[in-house]
Amino acid sequence: MSVIPDNTCLSQPGDSKAGDLGVIHPESQPYPQPASQQELLQEYTQLRERFQRTTNALASAAHDLKTPLAILNGYIELLQSEKLGPLNERQREVLRDMNSSGQRLQHFIQDFLTFSVLETGGLKMQYELGDMNGCLSEVCRLWSHRFQEKGLALYFLANDKLQPFPFDSAKVQRAVSNFLENAAKFTPAGGTVWLHAEAHMWERRNASKPDVSGERRRQDDLAHPNSIRISVSDTGPGIPPEYHLEVFDDFFRLPTNENQSDGMGLGLAIARRLVHGMGGKIWVESEFGAGCKFSFLLPLKPSPIVSARGKSK
Repeated sequence: MSVIPDNTCLSQPGDSKAGDLGVIHPESQPYPQPASQQELLQEYTQLRERFQRTTNALASAAHDLKTPLAILNGYIELLQSEKLGPLNERQREVLRDMNSSGQRLQHFIQDFLTFSVLETGGLKMQYELGDMNGCLSEVCRLWSHRFQEKGLALYFLANDKLQPFPFDSAKVQRAVSNFLENAAKFTPAGGTVWLHAEAHMWERRNASKPDVSGERRRQDDLAHPNSIRISVSDTGPGIPPEYHLEVFDDFFRLPTNENQSDGMGLGLAIARRLVHGMGGKIWVESEFGAGCKFSFLLPLKPSPIVSARGKSK
């Protein structure tokens, strides 16, 4: 049996004002007045300035940690060299663990420094005519040992159709490295990772352009690519579709992943900012349990004015 509260308004038979009972009229309620556009802009500016100060302070703290960490890593390497005396196997094992932890911490600090520079717009792009095949081959060489240690296969086949074009080699290598790090972290032993690059026609939507037939468009796409598509595919656990956008957010971690000890959730966020800073586009294709394919596009003719912060998605 339901209980009716005492203050509930009920209509009574024959009451001519039954329709009015229990009705709250908007004009009788003290609704807060909406803030003016100037006030909203002022509040946004204050929040943005506070965020900038916080980011700068954390970046300064991270930068201050680099020197003592470098000294600790140096002492660890000195002990490992046994120049100060011989070590037993247990001591070598402890030093290996210390060295691994020191390298991880150094990587975290570098990630946060890069993130803070990108967030505050202090990182500038440096475009030079270069060979993308050579750029990606160098990344594979640097990561091959890490993949071998984890029992993973890493494949990259140079694409002869790629022509030299102006791009920021260091930024591209950093974005690809973050993709490879993500693949190495979550792909189980015995898995495979592929790095691939190809010419691509990036068809941006433009209402002013007249539509063309599909056959002619395909011919033009093959004859006149305007971008390079770089992809990293793996045989890992995959990402559910509902997280395909969130994985590029700052400090985001998948709730479904058990391996959450490594990283701060900044790798893909940094890659997004770098790609957007070069005027490109980034995305992921994946289904849970079926691996991931992270890709980004770089225009063959970079725009002279691109945001180094990559804030948009």
